[in-house]
Amino acid sequence: MNIPTFKSDALLLLTATIWGFAFVAQRVGMEYVGPFTFNGVRFALGSLVLIPFILRERNQQTADKKILTRANPKTIIFGGGILGLTLFAAASLQQVGLVYTTAGNAGFITGLYVVIVPIMGLFWHQRPGAGTWIGAFLAAAGLYLLSITDEFTISFGDLLELMGAFLWAGHVLIIGWLSPKIDSLKLAFTQFAACSVLSLITAIIVEVIAFKALVQAAIPILYGGVLSVGVAYTLQVVAQRKAHPAHAAIFLSMEAVFAAVGGWLILSETLTHRGLVGCSLMLSGMLLSQLYGIYKGRTELTLKKEAVYKYWLNLKKNYNNHVI
Repeated sequence: MNIPTFKSDALLLLTATIWGFAFVAQRVGMEYVGPFTFNGVRFALGSLVLIPFILRERNQQTADKKILTRANPKTIIFGGGILGLTLFAAASLQQVGLVYTTAGNAGFITGLYVVIVPIMGLFWHQRPGAGTWIGAFLAAAGLYLLSITDEFTISFGDLLELMGAFLWAGHVLIIGWLSPKIDSLKLAFTQFAACSVLSLITAIIVEVIAFKALVQAAIPILYGGVLSVGVAYTLQVVAQRKAHPAHAAIFLSMEAVFAAVGGWLILSETLTHRGLVGCSLMLSGMLLSQLYGIYKGRTELTLKKEAVYKYWLNLKKNYNNHVI
């Protein structure tokens, strides 16, 4: 047995588990606080997690007399602001959608961004391969079975999650555009902080924020902010250093499965036979869109997640062997 590969696979599986169960935490948290309050506090925690590492990086660079940043503060604020605005829109649609749909549905529909990213690459003159188009067809058929009723209607929650999937895809593409230009730690901090501020402003306008409710929702918020944002992304970066691309594609796509399992175990959510078939088709489409490119020796995986991988790999370099 290849021990490094086994360890990488285990970390990737743990990452997918944390992300999948985060959908459950998001639903549970909204029993006490509104969706914008939840996201505001969650991403504030996510940004705070990065502060010690930003300070550590600055101190190391100062001691080594290195250039402190690859971009001036205006560029960091502008780029992080754009990314934060996109993150705010995507996370808001996901969080509000969870009020009206199940954690399992949200997980699978959000996961469609895997297929959407390479298709959106057409606007940048990138040509998706056959695997992407077949995967998109399977995912669309699965979405139909999972979310579209016999009357050809879709639930409000599933519609919000679908809209959010397009924004998550846009978020991946924007990271790919910005990450070579801006220090990864500062970009991450700025986008999380911007998303938090926008969410809290919206919460103040449309929701009632009560300290008692925040205390009651503390565990789900901590899970979403520290584990999902801090720990899981770090584990992904560590695992990706030695993981086989096909293994990474498979294990990370299991996030949607764990969302459904978590919804079943903790929230007593169930799927109909039609829904199970739909989820199976969607998962098959997600996997095919990634694995076909790997099998053919192409870079389709790059169109989907390499931007995120590079972003978090650069982030990892800034604080070396430390795991949050």
